[in-house]
Amino acid sequence: MGLAKQNEEIYVPARPAPVILPRSSQGLYLVQRIRDEAHRFAISYHRKLRDSQTTKSLLDEIPGVGPRRRRALIDRFGSLEGIRQATVDELAAVPGMNHQVAEQIKSFL
Repeated sequence: MGLAKQNEEIYVPARPAPVILPRSSQGLYLVQRIRDEAHRFAISYHRKLRDSQTTKSLLDEIPGVGPRRRRALIDRFGSLEGIRQATVDELAAVPGMNHQVAEQIKSFL
């Protein structure tokens, strides 16, 4: 079943012609509310997916690197490419980092 927005016509798969309810009909109001809720749900889900994809980083996949270490690395080196070019000692010198995790980052990248 579908509800066309402009003329508020209800389309049913088994019927070739749309069902037209009066504008003041409680049934039409209910179908409009269902349609609006379905749209709201779909849009919020899409936004959630899009936001999670834009905040992902290759650094998230490295064991031992959480949000704090990731932020510290980006603050120090500016980008993923800057982190790739850094030595293990430079990585280990970042606040909150240790030599073992610095080696993991280097081998992962």
